[in-house]
Amino acid sequence: MASDVILELRDVEAGYGKAALVLRGLSVSVPRGTVVCLVGPNGAGKSTVLKVASGLLKPRAGAILLGGEDVTGRGPQALLREGLSHVLQGHSVFPEMTVEENVMLGGYTVRDQSSLAERAEFVRSVFPVVAEKWSTVAGLLSGGQQKQVEFARALMVTPDVVLLDEPSMGLDPKRTTTVFEQVARMRDAGVAVLLVEQNARRALEMADIGCVLDLGRVFATGPARELLADPKLSDLYLGGRPATA
Repeated sequence: MASDVILELRDVEAGYGKAALVLRGLSVSVPRGTVVCLVGPNGAGKSTVLKVASGLLKPRAGAILLGGEDVTGRGPQALLREGLSHVLQGHSVFPEMTVEENVMLGGYTVRDQSSLAERAEFVRSVFPVVAEKWSTVAGLLSGGQQKQVEFARALMVTPDVVLLDEPSMGLDPKRTTTVFEQVARMRDAGVAVLLVEQNARRALEMADIGCVLDLGRVFATGPARELLADPKLSDLYLGGRPATA
């Protein structure tokens, strides 16, 4: 149902400067309370989708709808106020500040102090590591723990949808698993997630919906488990089928 869709990119064309288009008529829908994972080869346009969705890059054609409202052309700050958070690629914590200070920066637009305190308690409950390390200097945390701080900060504004760009980048397998578990926690808290991830197979195992991009277009989309089970897609885009015992 259309009313279940919180974020929609409709027939979007986008590129950088005067260069050729990166996205060529791309359409993606993110239902409420789901994880939608974008996968595909390098250069397919995955991160560009997130930049367009968050207002960092204005599309040349097409529309972006948030909660059914056309928000095409609005900037990141306006979209943040309207319920969309974007966690960028790489680490963005302030290493000399405490976890508490980093997280509370996410609520800088919240004026009501009681609401701010309630939100801080909520993100502490969603991410136990954040609560445990609340007074710790963020630079002392592992990469996976820092990523959870970024997630918590993004949830301080009560977003309806969070965009995640390569959250497992630079992490070892154990910490990658932890990060994906935290993405699932966000979904369980009622937040929709649009995720870009190079670790395609692992991400699709956790996601609800998969969307395979190629050359700026949607090549295939559907339930994530079905995409994983498709041998053609597996060979072309997921690094081949996993070995069996």
